[in-house]
Amino acid sequence: MGKIVSFSNQKGGVGKTTTCVNMAAYLTDFGKKVLIVDIDPQGNATTGLGFSKSALKQSVYNVLIDDDEKASQDIVHTEVPNLDLLPSNIDLAGAEVELVYKPRREKVLKNKLAEVKDKYDYIFIDCSPSLGLLTINALTAADAVIIPIQSEYYALEGLSQLMNSITLVKQHLNPALEVDGVVLTMYDNRSLISRQIAEEIKKFFTKRLFEIVVPRNVRLVEASSYGKPIMLHDPKCAGARAYKALTQEYLNRETKK
Repeated sequence: MGKIVSFSNQKGGVGKTTTCVNMAAYLTDFGKKVLIVDIDPQGNATTGLGFSKSALKQSVYNVLIDDDEKASQDIVHTEVPNLDLLPSNIDLAGAEVELVYKPRREKVLKNKLAEVKDKYDYIFIDCSPSLGLLTINALTAADAVIIPIQSEYYALEGLSQLMNSITLVKQHLNPALEVDGVVLTMYDNRSLISRQIAEEIKKFFTKRLFEIVVPRNVRLVEASSYGKPIMLHDPKCAGARAYKALTQEYLNRETKK
């Protein structure tokens, strides 16, 4: 059975999608089969893997809203062998409202992913930067959460709110939910504030903070705009080396559990 991991942070622009896409891509390098579920109406994971949101007729929206639609019907293959995508498109923006009227609305995604869970080693869910019904669905479906955090002051402000949200979901909807780790992104070693924030986050999360930090790297931004994971765009750049090492660290943690 595949492990379901939600990538979540209630603050936008923290490298959440970049981390989700690139860790998923590098997991295939280590022999894993991975599915990304793009549950963010902005659809950054979908465009970041080379798909046009406007050209997609079927998406995760249809899976969530249509009772008869199976997840397997709308999964697409990406350029990376063994990396599949359940994409997002503009229709997903209306799903928050439509889900309100569904029975057991918080568990719709969990129930739909049950059909494909045993076909993948990992299912990564890229969440939107808010705690609406879509993110609650993702956290309810997940076995664990990975939290990407930008090394800047404002990132700390939303941290307690995020942890409180995870605690509430754990209490009321998904008792098995765990925090697998926290990833420090867009790190600038030359900046004093970056180093100070990193120390604060380390105090808060202790052993859950990954040792590998992801540097601020223009090649990562370029890769997204070209619709490719960094391993296909520039596998030798600092960002690529960091994400490959981060994925290795993640797998090492997994084997120790």
